[in-house]
Amino acid sequence: MSRYQLSRRTMLRGLGTAMALPLLDAMIPQTIGGGLARAAAEAVAGGATSAAGAPLRMAMIFLPNGVHYEDWTPTGEGKDYTLSKSLEPLADVKEDFSVFTGLALENAKALGDGPGDHARSAAAFLTGAHPYKTSGRNIRIGISVDQAAANAIGDQTRLPSLELGLDKGAMAGNCDSGYSCAYSNNISWSSDTTPVPKEINPAAVFDRLFGGGGDKAAREAKERRMKYRKSILDFVAEDTNRLNGQLGTGDKHKLDEFQSSIREIEKRIEHAQQLVIQNQQQPIKPPDDFARPSEARPEKFEEHIKLMWDLLALAFQMDITRVSTLMVAGDGTNRSYTSIGITEGHHSLSHHGGDKDKVEAIRKIDRYHMEQFGHFIKRLKSIKEADGTLLDHCMVMAGCGIGDGNRHNHNDLPIVLAGKGNGTITPGRHVKYNRDTPLCNLYLSMLQRMGVKDQRFGDSTGALANLTA
Repeated sequence: MSRYQLSRRTMLRGLGTAMALPLLDAMIPQTIGGGLARAAAEAVAGGATSAAGAPLRMAMIFLPNGVHYEDWTPTGEGKDYTLSKSLEPLADVKEDFSVFTGLALENAKALGDGPGDHARSAAAFLTGAHPYKTSGRNIRIGISVDQAAANAIGDQTRLPSLELGLDKGAMAGNCDSGYSCAYSNNISWSSDTTPVPKEINPAAVFDRLFGGGGDKAAREAKERRMKYRKSILDFVAEDTNRLNGQLGTGDKHKLDEFQSSIREIEKRIEHAQQLVIQNQQQPIKPPDDFARPSEARPEKFEEHIKLMWDLLALAFQMDITRVSTLMVAGDGTNRSYTSIGITEGHHSLSHHGGDKDKVEAIRKIDRYHMEQFGHFIKRLKSIKEADGTLLDHCMVMAGCGIGDGNRHNHNDLPIVLAGKGNGTITPGRHVKYNRDTPLCNLYLSMLQRMGVKDQRFGDSTGALANLTA
């Protein structure tokens, strides 16, 4: 290991490019005896860090339309539980996540407002608040948990938070029984009246992660990359070579793996762009048109979501942000999943009324969602960081604001939590809570682990118990 001490905020730079680095050994302060310091020299005040100074990250994943709950619920409790049919795709990472049952979103219920469960499900999912029923501009809900965390620690990273999705969705008009489309298609809210738009274009996310030198320089660099088919790595090659001369063998290998993963993501984005252009039977446009949202977005669901997972993992690894959301789709989506043989829309199938064929289709969709979520868990787990893995230094919650899609209930929600939260969470368990325990109790616990001092969030009644065994 090199004795060279490297700042955690070191970046590799080129024209319009700024590449943040993963946590290298050279960034971790050493004691005289060679052991790890209790925290990195630049550890964030107020934000939890591991023993080696790795920061804690938080991601919130929204799945639409509820699940087929009978096939979701595990049997048994604690460590000695059996995965349900819907969760079987996560079998090889069973020790890396926990299943929580009994949690509820009281404010997603009608509470006198009549129909509109899908809009309320999405709107209340991260806010724990009841949306004001309107299809006009006078929307009102409440700040979401991700933005509460971003307000507390977001000044420590280049992006306070990162909002991702797969479908943009309408932002105005009536999408669900008199509720604004803004409720159905957003889970992140910076204030009572302001949803935070999600980015669905992987190319645009990539540019946000690596933009540097101002908008003009970043645009010029992008144009050059497109014109000469250069990689982002070409623009930082000089800095990379200089840094390699100062690193130990282990860090050189880590940097090489890191940059290889970046190039692999670049190639997948480029491939998606080319495919769409070919399918539209259009010639390649000049650079400004080349990366239009319609051209940069993969057409296949699986390719799209895996790119987003990998970009999010990259953002966490580079410490560009520590807070993120990903909305798989707006609630009430009627997307079909032709890649797994489902041609009927998801929402229509969720109202199966006991029809065996429709129930089987919902089972397949639920399992497919978990299979894709598993990709993200495995990606985080594969990245070594300081005293563990990136997953060890994360809290990744995934779930729905509706329990059973056929019943439209907002209790017994399907919720999983992956990661060890920098040693503050014990995964690998099924934890049963009393019926109607507020989901916001979990959020309060997560906020407190992120360094937020609040004692209440949404409709919480206290921090969630039993997050550690």
